[in-house]
Amino acid sequence: MEIYQLRTFVTVAQQGHLTQAAEILHLSQPAVTAQIKALEEEAGISLFERTSAGVTLTEAGKLLLPEAERILAGSREMLNKARSLKGQPSGKLRIGTILTPELLRLGPLLARMRERFPLVQLTTMQGISGIILNEVRKKELDAAFFIGRNPYQTVHVQPLTELPYVVAAPPAWRAELEGVDWRTLGRQPWVGASQFSSLSKLHAEAWREHNIAPKKVHEVDQEQSMLVCVEAGLGLCMLRKEVAEAAEREGRLWVWGDAEISMPLSFIYPGEREDEPLLGLLREVLAEIWPQPAV
Repeated sequence: MEIYQLRTFVTVAQQGHLTQAAEILHLSQPAVTAQIKALEEEAGISLFERTSAGVTLTEAGKLLLPEAERILAGSREMLNKARSLKGQPSGKLRIGTILTPELLRLGPLLARMRERFPLVQLTTMQGISGIILNEVRKKELDAAFFIGRNPYQTVHVQPLTELPYVVAAPPAWRAELEGVDWRTLGRQPWVGASQFSSLSKLHAEAWREHNIAPKKVHEVDQEQSMLVCVEAGLGLCMLRKEVAEAAEREGRLWVWGDAEISMPLSFIYPGEREDEPLLGLLREVLAEIWPQPAV
């Protein structure tokens, strides 16, 4: 069963006459007759009855006409959709992600890209900042979200926001540490962060600024892993303020003092790909999802 046969069936049904249908379809009458006959043979039923005035639908034809019209409408819709996609940007982009999709506004980003550029395929890869940065530097990822200060001139940065971090402590340590200074904190055990994690550099900055060198227990690479280590009473660490305060409200940890250290959240990509069209489209949409405050 072919689309052109269904089109002929519908046209003959609408006109009620083979000759008139042939004129509309720009076919000869024998060609129209042959198409109807082929359709009837494939379906195994008669679709039309001949009358002195032309042709009329059989009962089976009346039942099948709406289906044929629906199929033709669907084929027109598909053709119109295909024509609308002509000239649309197409290709694939691999994006590194960190932390949580909600923090990155990943859902709105992917949805808006899909709406505007339906032929662009985005693939995400979850990781930690240090490894993600190296993947972008080596061009194994097209772009990525990143926390920290980018040390590579070959990697370009699109700033998004600043993330505040605070010192988190086990709840049971509050009585001993409330009101103490950084020097006292330096004598406590701290949960160590993997060298590839942005938290490792954040801790190092805080310790260097306050001239302390704490003893590190364990070494983890994820924010949630650090949180549960603090909750278990293993030591202190720096956590995102939002995460730490939420855990504090649940009684899982205690936020020491009012000290805050900020780390930039950015979107990074290889510098030599600055002018690539697909990456440019992604960066434009990202700027809409993450508008920068007016200076």
